[in-house]
Amino acid sequence: MENSSIVKETERLILRRYKETDLQDLFQYLSDEKVVEFEPYKPMSLEEARENLKWRIGTEEMIAVELKSSHKMIGNVYLGKREFEALEIGYVFHRDYWGKGYAAESCRALIRQAFSHGIHRIYGECDPNNLSSWKLLETLGFHREAHFHQNVYFWKDEKGRPIWKDTYVYAKLDTDRTDNSGF
Repeated sequence: MENSSIVKETERLILRRYKETDLQDLFQYLSDEKVVEFEPYKPMSLEEARENLKWRIGTEEMIAVELKSSHKMIGNVYLGKREFEALEIGYVFHRDYWGKGYAAESCRALIRQAFSHGIHRIYGECDPNNLSSWKLLETLGFHREAHFHQNVYFWKDEKGRPIWKDTYVYAKLDTDRTDNSGF
């Protein structure tokens, strides 16, 4: 792999740009109903994953997470550029790799790098029912700033009515250096 595609390395992970050969690994987790339960999309077919991969390859906002030991791509971290020197963070990982600290390890490295490059604020939004997601944000030293009630919907019911969802908003500032999240 050429070094230009590597964004950051950690003890166990290579954080890099997506490439064509990631299709099967990407499909494995984006086709899993449990993995995408809180995402604004349904489980993807192989063809949908192929189209999605083209977008991922073309953007710098999606960062593939690869295991150093096996070179398997196990998930991704999203870092979307926003106004006022801010980034929005998100993450999706293959279910077989949940609970092993890979999301925290990859996010921690990317957050540290972003702050060192002048980013002022990083925030994440998640469904209050997605306990693993907001617990990860808290582990990373993010603070809950808001609980929006029925502010968004991704789907409609059989009668065409929105299925409203709540949103938690968490944020971390580059000045939040005194917490115990490993920064």
